[in-house]
Amino acid sequence: MNDCIFCKIVVGEIPGSRVYEDDEVLAFHDIHPFARVHFLIIPKAHIATLADCGAEHERLLGKMLLLAPRLASEQGLDAGFKTLINTGRGGGQEVFHIHVHVFGGGDPVKRS
Repeated sequence: MNDCIFCKIVVGEIPGSRVYEDDEVLAFHDIHPFARVHFLIIPKAHIATLADCGAEHERLLGKMLLLAPRLASEQGLDAGFKTLINTGRGGGQEVFHIHVHVFGGGDPVKRS
């Protein structure tokens, strides 16, 4: 997907503050955080929405969700965190590349 911002982050065309990366997934800090800690977990393969996933994506989706608590802990969210997957325009999805938001730790730090 040439116009997908997340695909461009995956291949390094657009910089991202990476939290985790392996052959299948990438995690990076959200550029518009709504908590002190806010990062995204995405598959490297382009999948537009959760509604586009099928049985063939079961392992990948499980991997993404199981990464959330590990990475949240590494980012200092030992007391807990939230996850969110927006699906489709009506579900608030803005970037059409499936992603799991992981966030917590209070209000974002104000940057000047």
